[in-house]
Amino acid sequence: MSSLQGNVSPTQPSARPQAKSAPRFAAVGSPFFGILLACMAVIVILSNIGAAKGVQFGPIVTDGGFFLFPFAYILGDVISEIYGFKVARRAILATFALSVFASLTYWVIIALPGFTDDYGRAKQAALEGALGPVPQIVLASMLAFLAGQTINSFIIVRLKARQGERKLWMRLMGSSGVGEFVDTLIFCTIAAPVIGITGFGMFANYVLVGFAYKTAVQYVLVPVTTLVIGWFKRHEPSYAA
Repeated sequence: MSSLQGNVSPTQPSARPQAKSAPRFAAVGSPFFGILLACMAVIVILSNIGAAKGVQFGPIVTDGGFFLFPFAYILGDVISEIYGFKVARRAILATFALSVFASLTYWVIIALPGFTDDYGRAKQAALEGALGPVPQIVLASMLAFLAGQTINSFIIVRLKARQGERKLWMRLMGSSGVGEFVDTLIFCTIAAPVIGITGFGMFANYVLVGFAYKTAVQYVLVPVTTLVIGWFKRHEPSYAA
């Protein structure tokens, strides 16, 4: 009996820690990335046009692009989670370049000689009023989007390297808060004079409302964003789930 006990040794847990697996990302060979990039670029460009108009709901001050812009960050979250930081950075730079192209296009349209009758002059004035401020707003948006979205993507990918496929909600919420604050502060600082926002109180209102609204939209839509990311992970051929 003692010999049997001597031959049987209890299973000992390995003292060597298991190697951490690298985070999974997809390649960009499928059509999905192109669709996401196109949607993000269109949303940013339309938001820039809408931002030329100041909007006021009672004491709340914002701009005409407020309802659309948060979705650019949601798409940025999807791209970062599925394709990684390098691809997300390319998407940000592509959106940046397309915004510049759109702004140059507005400038050419305004500069072209129009009809000289009353209707032609009225349309020219309307174009100048609507699209004239856009280059400065585009500058504000590009710098803000470049900084905020890069930080947003970096946080998502770094957290994913630690968490793997777990705690997606934490990555989405943590990155959104930091990225949106940087984006809002830069954008509002540059764009406020063009929109017509003057005085520190009005400016502070603009910054705080913009940050609170955009962050709240992203937080409320975290369950939807999680479902969308899950769908892409299941259907993106190169994502090794």
